[in-house]
Amino acid sequence: MTGTPDRGSARQFYYRFLVELWGAEPARRAQLAAELVTDDFAIRRGGHDDPARGPRALLGLVEHSAALFDDIDVRIDQGPIADGDMVAARWTFTGSYSGGLPGARAPEGARVAFSGLDLVRLADGRAAEYWVSSDADHLMRQLQVEG
Repeated sequence: MTGTPDRGSARQFYYRFLVELWGAEPARRAQLAAELVTDDFAIRRGGHDDPARGPRALLGLVEHSAALFDDIDVRIDQGPIADGDMVAARWTFTGSYSGGLPGARAPEGARVAFSGLDLVRLADGRAAEYWVSSDADHLMRQLQVEG
């Protein structure tokens, strides 16, 4: 997929980027991240760029969250919508809190759900930039984090 991706390939890519990666066994995640993102891939969140780059950045994001939740299910609610080299979609994350988040008072096993929007810029069939905006405030309320 070089140049502007067609709708079908962009949809397939996003499914792998979101659903397949989050649902993968931990041993498979590094390989998937390497297949899905460029070496200089960047995560952009709330005006702050993650200092990590490439597959390591994506893997870190997924593994950090996977360490806090069991029974993770990530689904695509709307989209993905492709326009040129950009792909956008709305998703919902659900899981059972497994503990470990500083300040969280929710009991282990508490079910949580929150949604977000992704915007991904593709380059040569892989993600080069990733903007994610999620309802983290809603998640923090469910985990009973004050502040």
